[in-house]
Amino acid sequence: MRRRGPGLVGMAARTAVVAGTATAVSGRVARRQQNKYASQDAQYVEQQAAAAQSGMDAQAAADDPVAEVQRLAELHASGALTDEEFAAAKAKALGI
Repeated sequence: MRRRGPGLVGMAARTAVVAGTATAVSGRVARRQQNKYASQDAQYVEQQAAAAQSGMDAQAAADDPVAEVQRLAELHASGALTDEEFAAAKAKALGI
């Protein structure tokens, strides 16, 4: 009687090799995706922190009337605001 293929032990060994390879490949894919998304998350957090900081800077300038008047004076000196616009904006910033 001749055998026609691997026996039960051979099939079990082949299955173990295939399963091990699949596990290794899926683990590698999972690690690569994790690293990719971690990098994207870090960039997103940095962008949000920068946006929050600039928003806080703008809010601080808006809360400080002296800083607002200085900013308006710079705009007036550069020619972006006319005398009337500067006076109106200054009065509004100072609450007059």
